[in-house]
Amino acid sequence: MTIHRAYKFKLRTTDRQAEQLSRFAGCCRLIWNKVLNIQKERLNRGERVLRYGQVSAELPKWKQEQPFLAEVHSQPLQQSLMDLDRALQDAFSKTKGFPKFKKKFRHDSFRYPQGIKLDGDKIYLPKIGWFEFRKSREIEGTIKNVTVSKTINKWYVSIQVELEVPEPVHSSKTEVGIDLGVVRFATISDGTVIEPINIFRKLEPKLAKEQRKLARKIKYSNKWKKQKAKIQKVHHKIANVRGDFLHKTTTEIANNHGTIALEDLKVKNMSRSAKGTIDEPGTNVAAKSGLNKSITDQGWYEFRRQITYKQQWLGGKVVLVNPINSSRTCSRCNHYAAENRQSQAFFECQSCGYCENADLNAAKNILAAGQAVLAYGDIRQDAA
Repeated sequence: MTIHRAYKFKLRTTDRQAEQLSRFAGCCRLIWNKVLNIQKERLNRGERVLRYGQVSAELPKWKQEQPFLAEVHSQPLQQSLMDLDRALQDAFSKTKGFPKFKKKFRHDSFRYPQGIKLDGDKIYLPKIGWFEFRKSREIEGTIKNVTVSKTINKWYVSIQVELEVPEPVHSSKTEVGIDLGVVRFATISDGTVIEPINIFRKLEPKLAKEQRKLARKIKYSNKWKKQKAKIQKVHHKIANVRGDFLHKTTTEIANNHGTIALEDLKVKNMSRSAKGTIDEPGTNVAAKSGLNKSITDQGWYEFRRQITYKQQWLGGKVVLVNPINSSRTCSRCNHYAAENRQSQAFFECQSCGYCENADLNAAKNILAAGQAVLAYGDIRQDAA
């Protein structure tokens, strides 16, 4: 089977090299914003958006009008246009929101699809030169593309590769259901409980303090930039701690279980704001806001994404099931009633008297639903 992997390493850059990387990222941002503005104007006039082939044909003319664009390799500029074209198509298909203009000092990056060379712990980026990087592990597979990105004034290179591996067979035959939550990050149907780390909640006071300091600085001044970097460090730490937790958790679960059933949660809908509109204001806005922060702090979507591709690599299965009523249905007699769940943690069946932790009961229901999907197919899809 063919699998894709990504290796991310920190670049060792001189001041001149860092300036070149910033120039490349800035030109890609300029092209993105320029074409996005053109597309929005066309939409406002009721015209169809231009496709990638049409806008990329304008690159030579733009390079003549703005000579500094000619100093940048064409590949990153073309890749930026491809990304925008894909983002527009996603917006029209309503799978994602409409693309936004890119801001300076935020998400600086660019990508090469080819022309990259590797020599030990050195990498060659076309039209920039050779860079040393901290090679923490060997790179296996055929290089498909390389993305250069900036985080807190440091540059990183992400190398995506493609490799062929034998069709895997999972070493475990066990089947489990997993209930994701806020009080408990995950409850597995075999009784295992994984506690949440809640790293955003832990660092939220520090983040708020640093953001208040930023508000008192003159925008784009040197002190503002230094304070901005401090805020980025806090966000970077939150992302790193959460990512480390999710990777360790998903790796352990994937290694130990051949089949994993998960709820098909719509996290974006679950974390939607409750503030409403001026004409129809929402209720319990503060409480819902707190719940939304707790939901996004868990990283449920990333958990699902990681465990899915890791199971594919190991030869296991991930089954998505309908989440409706999994926490109010008895896993022993299948009786459903809203009164079954007495509180957040306690479940007592009003029919057979079965008592259990509510999350564990839900995990057992998720496992049963997953087994039914494997045996009979997804009833929701069949009905549709």
